[in-house]
Amino acid sequence: MPASTTLARVMALALAVAPGAVWASQFDYSIFGSIEHSDNITLSDSNPISQNVFMPGFNFNYLQQGSVFQANVSGTFQDDYYLGHQFANQTQTELAGQANWTILPKRLDFTVEDYAGVEPVDSLASNAPNNRQQTNVVSLGPTLHLQFGDVMRAQVELHYLNSYASKVQDFNSSRGVAAFRLYRDLNPTDTISLNLESQRVRFDDNVTTDLVDGVDSTLATPNYTRDEAYARYTSTLAHFSADVLAGWSKIDFDHARGDSKPMARITLDWQFTPHQTLSTTGAYQFSDAAQDMFLQPGQSVVNILDENPTDFLYNPGGGISTGNLVIDSEVYLEKTLEATYTYHTERLQLSISPTYDKLSYLNNDTFDQSTRGGTVSADYRLRPSTVITAFANAERLTYTSLERTDKTYRYGVDLGHQWAPHWTWHVSYIRQVRNSNAIDQSYHENEVFFSVVFKR
Repeated sequence: MPASTTLARVMALALAVAPGAVWASQFDYSIFGSIEHSDNITLSDSNPISQNVFMPGFNFNYLQQGSVFQANVSGTFQDDYYLGHQFANQTQTELAGQANWTILPKRLDFTVEDYAGVEPVDSLASNAPNNRQQTNVVSLGPTLHLQFGDVMRAQVELHYLNSYASKVQDFNSSRGVAAFRLYRDLNPTDTISLNLESQRVRFDDNVTTDLVDGVDSTLATPNYTRDEAYARYTSTLAHFSADVLAGWSKIDFDHARGDSKPMARITLDWQFTPHQTLSTTGAYQFSDAAQDMFLQPGQSVVNILDENPTDFLYNPGGGISTGNLVIDSEVYLEKTLEATYTYHTERLQLSISPTYDKLSYLNNDTFDQSTRGGTVSADYRLRPSTVITAFANAERLTYTSLERTDKTYRYGVDLGHQWAPHWTWHVSYIRQVRNSNAIDQSYHENEVFFSVVFKR
């Protein structure tokens, strides 16, 4: 299901089920146009290609908080025109959306979530224009709410999920998810819950098996069932919040050996002074590429139009960047840890974010990997309408089975100026360098951007 089709259906649902409430909604947008010059558009080690790219696009955010219909949808549409005519022009979509229709107040809801993005076709190759594909994951279904007194409640969920990739077909799947959750409010700020979830995953491509030494050897990830049971504790205070989850997860594959492991997720946010915050997230869980595209429990859709100069530097013009997921059907054990320290004043914002990520695949260890890295970024307001932004990022990615290590460094600077109430221009420079022990996978690139943005 292409992302544009899914978005159209979400918006059509909003207009159909809440015609009276939609007029109270908020719709903001920006229109941008960027010119990029790259001296190595294919990120090649031996044959760099210089290229100019024109990138017009459209950002939007739709917010609705009515009694019948609630929605938060943020997205980007972008066209890439390669002026050297050495690559085919591309249209790309990025979308994160959540919508909820209250059918019976406090009793029955119907929810829709959709997440679209651009990911690599081959994650072992460089991010060249011909190594990108559109992905989309959508979830929809009813939620039944049950109330047991003033402090205890429950909900039953039945959802259908669909994952789609435009080029890697074995990513495409259909999933059914059933969940039962029992909540108890400990006090006005703290809640504990017990959760049972079961998910059945069926891939669109037929799974074939070969008999090797009397044992079925799968040529693709077989269909599977994943069952999880966990407890979750949430606390929301004025300057501190916590979301802690712990339990057990089990996966049963058709025609392949299953596995079971403990699972845990934690998110802590602490504002320990008026100018300083610290956020940490960690996870130990089974996952896959489709699941990683969804927001984790407790997260919400971020308005892409929010002012953040550093985000603009990562995506000059406010456009789309290619992700780094391995787009396939494989299930992996994920171990992640990330922290972000932020210091901000009226003129300065400084951010430091170290990260660690390790993926261990269950059925095929080809892409077993560990990533260590971090980012330092700073925004400084020279004048009320002028901001200079800089960042530096370092990453060490190791593929265990392939005995491959990539060391990637990326840094850049941006100058942005608002020259009219709705108009802003940006000039950006980004350099990235990769040193790899794999043949022909090292590269260096210099990029220069000029962008103009109209924001409503």
